[in-house]
Amino acid sequence: MKVNGNSIRPGNVIEHKDRLWVAVKIQHTQPGKGGAYLQVELKDIRDGTKLNERFRSSETVERVRLDQKEYQYLYAEDTGYTFMDTETYEQITLGKDLVSDEQAVYLQDGMMVTVESYEGEPLSITLPEHVTMAVVEADPVVKGQTAASSYKPAQMDNGTRVMVPPHIETGMRIVVATVDGTYVERAKD
Repeated sequence: MKVNGNSIRPGNVIEHKDRLWVAVKIQHTQPGKGGAYLQVELKDIRDGTKLNERFRSSETVERVRLDQKEYQYLYAEDTGYTFMDTETYEQITLGKDLVSDEQAVYLQDGMMVTVESYEGEPLSITLPEHVTMAVVEADPVVKGQTAASSYKPAQMDNGTRVMVPPHIETGMRIVVATVDGTYVERAKD
């Protein structure tokens, strides 16, 4: 779909120079001389290279809509990660180039993820915002610390370390944000 160069927003995917780019940052600029333009920082979806480009309001760009489909995570192999379409039971294996190491540590059996694809080619996955994990090791509470700002390190069942409040102990289950790996709350199960 063709759109005006000024209507690009962060997160939009556009086709530019025969490649797919996602808009990371935008800045409207109105110089003293000449017409206004939109300065856009673009990131290539496939290889992650960056490009800064100027788009004037008179220019049009091709905005791309990515297909999003829910898949269930099954297992990991040396070659990649296998997911299943819950409607057709069709399985796809995504390489380690599409699933980052930061995302892979949060994958759990049966977890539902969103796979974004363009013309049948998978491009990326999106994990749920939060995951529930078990604490396998937590440092003891240091007496005299105030509860307001004192967090302690804890090791999760997937091997990651998370800073948790003092009341969290070994064996408890907590909710962790998948975006940055921070403690959200104690699990309600």
